[in-house]
Amino acid sequence: MTDAIDCTYCGSDVRRHDPVFVEELDAGERVPAGAFCNYACLSSHIDAAGLATGASCEWRPE
Repeated sequence: MTDAIDCTYCGSDVRRHDPVFVEELDAGERVPAGAFCNYACLSSHIDAAGLATGASCEWRPE
């Protein structure tokens, strides 16, 4: 039995690195959405999955 937590992006055990844990809101409750070795794996996952495409904090057409 292992207590490893696999990185959502690369599959390595995040506990061996500088982990970043991501949560989402589901019906007002925080739920786990991913675990990453570090910000590099998180950034690579965002790019590979196209998660930032079409996203913005605020947009105002001019």
